Amino acid sequence: MPRLRFFCILAATIFEISTGYAAAADGVVPIPTLTLSDEAFLRGETSAGTPVEITAELTGIEAGEQRPVVILLHGTDGRKSGAVWMWRHFLEAQDIATFALDSYTARGIANVNSDQGAAPQFMPIYDAYRAVEVLAGTPGIDPDRIFLMGFSRGGTAALYAALDRFHDDFGPRAGRIAAYLPFYPACNFTLDHELDVVDAPIRIFHGSEDDWTPVAPCRDYIARLAGAGHDAALTEFAGAHHGFDNPGAPAFYGDPEWRTSRACHRVERDGTLVNAETGAAFSYDDACVERGPHTQYDSSAADAAQQAVLELLHQGHSAAVLK
Repeated sequence: MPRLRFFCILAATIFEISTGYAAAADGVVPIPTLTLSDEAFLRGETSAGTPVEITAELTGIEAGEQRPVVILLHGTDGRKSGAVWMWRHFLEAQDIATFALDSYTARGIANVNSDQGAAPQFMPIYDAYRAVEVLAGTPGIDPDRIFLMGFSRGGTAALYAALDRFHDDFGPRAGRIAAYLPFYPACNFTLDHELDVVDAPIRIFHGSEDDWTPVAPCRDYIARLAGAGHDAALTEFAGAHHGFDNPGAPAFYGDPEWRTSRACHRVERDGTLVNAETGAAFSYDDACVERGPHTQYDSSAADAAQQAVLELLHQGHSAAVLK
């Protein structure tokens, strides 16, 4: 792994972006968005949303260059995610900009590891679409090379953000997502039109021993996407656990208060997520919700994932741009 560079963008110029939002080049960027319930999101309704301005940290911009950028979506651990930290510094060392969203703080949330019902499941998708619009008009960013990467709950958002129907309802009005890179997402959903996705690569990275968001449903979903002719693939790391790319969790650890819906199957019916076993609207108080999942860093899996991501970001571009 290349030597990490730890630096902040020092420029203090204020610029206007093409969508009309203002962004500060010191790295803290406001993103006007909405807080939408899962039902409102699945039904394509924005009228029920509550306006909120979240922030993201933009790093890796270089004057006089147009760089690719990776949007980073944290999981239930919130903005202090160790995986986000690792990827931000790794990508910056490759001259790739990053845009780390904080979907929780402005909404009064720290993390939802133990209370996952406190944040809507699909809320980060809407945030990510608005982030694309902001980046599309930002000097120093190549609007054709905006990538979406997410971790755990953020990985679930990065996966389902590729659905055509969500783009039709809420998608970015400027810029485009060049590839979708979900890390250990939950795939135990059955959503309407889930095989109708945008024309862009989808690459899931997962651990075979993940007991928080098990890999098996992702194997099935990716196989069905690929069978439908889409550019979708799963990289599965043998022996790796949830958060294998989070160096902040070096030991195998599970908090008895953490919740996991690994044993649940959620089906969309008329815009509501239903527990497939009970037929009732899904809740994190359902009997299928369990406690005590684990995380553990795996340096071999993390290094392999880094190289695979770089290869995808390199595709069709000169090594002079991505070194």
